[in-house]
Amino acid sequence: MTVTATSVDESDQLEAQIAPTSRAGRLMRLVPALAAALSGVLLYVSFPPRSLWWLALPAFAVFGWVLRGRGWKAAFGLGYLFGLGFLLPLLVWTGVEVGPGPWLALVAIEAVFVALVGVGIAAVSKLPGRPVWAAALWIAGEAARARAPFNGFPWGKIAFGQADGVFLPLAAVGGTPVLGFAVVLCGFGLYDVVRLLVERRRTGAVQRSAATVALLSVAVPVAGAVAARPLVSDKAEDGTATVAVIQGNVPRAGLDFNAQRRAVLDHHARETERLAAAVKAGKVAKPDFVLWPENSSDIDPFANVDARDVIDDAAKAIGAPISVGGVVERDGKLLNEQILWDPVKGPVDTYDKRQIQPFGEYLPLRSLVGAINETWTSMVRKDFSRGSEPGVFTMDGAEVGLVTCYEAAFDWAVRSEVVDGAQMISVPSNNATFGRSEMTYQQLAMSRVRAVEHSRTVTVPVTSGVSAIIMPDGRITQRTGMFVADSLVQKVPLRSSETPATGLGVLPEIALVLVAAGGLGWAIGSGVRTRRAGRTQPAHEPTDAADPGR
Repeated sequence: MTVTATSVDESDQLEAQIAPTSRAGRLMRLVPALAAALSGVLLYVSFPPRSLWWLALPAFAVFGWVLRGRGWKAAFGLGYLFGLGFLLPLLVWTGVEVGPGPWLALVAIEAVFVALVGVGIAAVSKLPGRPVWAAALWIAGEAARARAPFNGFPWGKIAFGQADGVFLPLAAVGGTPVLGFAVVLCGFGLYDVVRLLVERRRTGAVQRSAATVALLSVAVPVAGAVAARPLVSDKAEDGTATVAVIQGNVPRAGLDFNAQRRAVLDHHARETERLAAAVKAGKVAKPDFVLWPENSSDIDPFANVDARDVIDDAAKAIGAPISVGGVVERDGKLLNEQILWDPVKGPVDTYDKRQIQPFGEYLPLRSLVGAINETWTSMVRKDFSRGSEPGVFTMDGAEVGLVTCYEAAFDWAVRSEVVDGAQMISVPSNNATFGRSEMTYQQLAMSRVRAVEHSRTVTVPVTSGVSAIIMPDGRITQRTGMFVADSLVQKVPLRSSETPATGLGVLPEIALVLVAAGGLGWAIGSGVRTRRAGRTQPAHEPTDAADPGR
């Protein structure tokens, strides 16, 4: 009995010692998951309206740490958590008026791309030159997100968070892929530098080649950005133009503002006429042309004489051509259209938006969406049709490229206007639907990156804020507040030279995708060879006394 009692006491003591250790172990296993989610949040904080662009570096450094050496299942989960931490707050504006359902569905889908990238990064995490392979894989993931599903959703590209950063000149070298690659490479390189410093303190030595790659991964992007600065210029090459940006404001924010279409049109006409009075009084320089935002005339001026007269009167008052954002129906097609309105001739040219917004301007899977929520189908009763040609308006001798709102997120849509001869770019937008959310600032940052990418002045006329004028070097020289009627007038440089990014087009992105594929192929091949070697290596063979040959 004594022996039994002693055994029970010892067992209880052992369990008491093990239990805290097990709990601590379970908590420690949660650390990578927590770190992945919080590093995603850190990446979000690096985006506008904050100018904390540098936080992207530690965000990717931590992401590299949590993925190092992970199996594919753990890497997928950690990548998904990183994607949620980043995209949930970044895209919250998508649910401002329609509720959390579409926002959560969008983030859930987009985070899958990040999770798959996480699997790839984990796979290459033991290769020589790991920061290069990992950064290329991130850009490959962005390339995929920009194309699928439903023609892609590039919002959240790393480049779009770098409008205030030291890496911005790299946009002129190879566009958003090269800019984003440099930032991510620097972040993963930073992790390797820290890891190797810790290893050196622990063991007294590190592999020289690994240290060299880590240091170069941090130094080369910074040096490249410095070397690219001469590509960034705001000097006029083809003279200047005095441009007016009109923000008419809307009667009230929300989706229902479109029900007040006449009021929105009147607001923009009234602000244009107010500007005309200021010009006549000598308070403001007379603009060569005027830019109105997307949806500034949701009443079709080709079908509605009253709307046509309102626009015509505004153009005559200011005595300059106006680019009007209209919603028109032609040949049975509903079009989001920019209309070039001459003060004498009336409408003389049009540009139809080519990259239309899924679930906003057209409804994929309409029957399925209707079965889930009929309200969503009622919001998009008829799908918009896509335009097929670039839009460059000749306005008082200046070539103005039109990139309508959502299109600014797509590399090809902006580049096509510059290749087609645009000497400056206008991004007419309507963000009244998204209230006072961060969406307008995120879109403004995109336009700043595009200005540097193609070395063009970019104007951003918006219905309700923030409208802005951006120089070819990415600087905002004028901007409005949100939900105010206002106008901006400024002499801006016109330019016709092409940056390397404009000339190369999609080639840098293709090159980085190929680098990513090469690294992934190397990692998979190394894993296969390791497993084969493990299977073919002879196991320890026991001595067999019956066999005299052993």
